Amino acid sequence: MEPVVAFYYRNGCHLCEDMWQLLREFQQDRPFQLDTVDIDLDDTLRDRYGTLVPVLAVGDHVICHYYLDPVALSRYLDNPSSAG
Repeated sequence: MEPVVAFYYRNGCHLCEDMWQLLREFQQDRPFQLDTVDIDLDDTLRDRYGTLVPVLAVGDHVICHYYLDPVALSRYLDNPSSAG
């Protein structure tokens, strides 16, 4: 089973669009599932991630925000159980 990573974003966010494109390219070499979550549809998520989007996370463990960190993502994909 492929690891699952949540991509928290906001419509109209250029950083979100940039990270999304890089994530899709990254998936070509390192398969994983992306769950997309629009933070503006949930008050709790908007409060939690509002100024940090885009955010790539597993549960409460944030892999990266603002910009894709391919090293951190690779580290998670190499050992998915390491995310808290």
